[in-house]
Amino acid sequence: MREPTSRRAARGRTEHSPLPDFCQLPALFALLVVGALTVTVMWLARDDPRDWSAYSVGMLFVTLLGMVAAVVLCGLRPWLQRLPGHLPYVGVWLLILLLVLLASIVAHWFDGALQMHLVRGSLPVFVRDNVLIAALLGAAMLRYFYVLAQWQARLAAVTRAQVEALQARIRPHFLFNSMNTVAALIRVDPDAAERTVEDLSELFRAALGQHDSADGTLGEELALVERYLAIEQLRLGERLRVRRELDELPADFPLPRLLLQPLVENAVRHGIQPLREGGEVILRGQRDGRGVRIEIINPLPATPPAAGNGHGLDSVRRRVAYRYGPQAKVQAGAQGKRFVALLQLPGGKS
Repeated sequence: MREPTSRRAARGRTEHSPLPDFCQLPALFALLVVGALTVTVMWLARDDPRDWSAYSVGMLFVTLLGMVAAVVLCGLRPWLQRLPGHLPYVGVWLLILLLVLLASIVAHWFDGALQMHLVRGSLPVFVRDNVLIAALLGAAMLRYFYVLAQWQARLAAVTRAQVEALQARIRPHFLFNSMNTVAALIRVDPDAAERTVEDLSELFRAALGQHDSADGTLGEELALVERYLAIEQLRLGERLRVRRELDELPADFPLPRLLLQPLVENAVRHGIQPLREGGEVILRGQRDGRGVRIEIINPLPATPPAAGNGHGLDSVRRRVAYRYGPQAKVQAGAQGKRFVALLQLPGGKS
């Protein structure tokens, strides 16, 4: 049963909150940089001789304040995310003002208790000035985070639409090629064609079915590849030989559906089919830390076949980049007398 659209949308809003993740280094870095720049500008703007001790204490003050603010906002972020509309940003802004107010009171007290005389003016003036500065800079910084979050959300939506379009193109592409295989078998071996249609029904159920999750598993994808190879084996006979070196691969590794099949199909169509004597397709895989490394190898014909549109390989590259990010690697090219397609996919969360 499919999840209602409204529920999926609500879940999406929860998972993709516009609030920055204050538990991560970029947000902490932004807080520290803004504080350091503020102290530096205020120190340079003074007319009296430069007081390096005051500058050092000011930098220490904003550094500790930035770290405390990051810890507090990190801990309260789950609660803030539940607020409606733009209230999460209002809540963050008010928390920043409260932390600056309390820190200013503590700093003024320490300055008087230790008789350092680094803080000029009375307590109300010192606190007022710091809170006003924090209000202006905090609003500007949160506005930046908001605009950045909106841009990232739009970019993610465009990327998801592109990936869904690629997926929609892969499925009919796979369907048409498979039906061509059946058509060829009907003329050569009607009984084999009938068995192939039965296999195709199972293959299409796996390949064309609607799924709640964008990912399957590596074991499911390899099973899909085996069904495809079984169909091509009937068509090509002894010309198609397959060597499998896949025992080290984890079957439960998350993998986008129909990711390997287009590469195997390319190996058969462009590496085996043009050769009268046929050849060997090598499927090789192993663990690579928490990820996996998969190679699909096929022979290169002496006369290169007619170039295709590159849709299969291009779609694999785009889907891997979207799913795994810059740590993933997709390489394809000739190596001697063989063509090698390499996928290096990292493990961990998407």
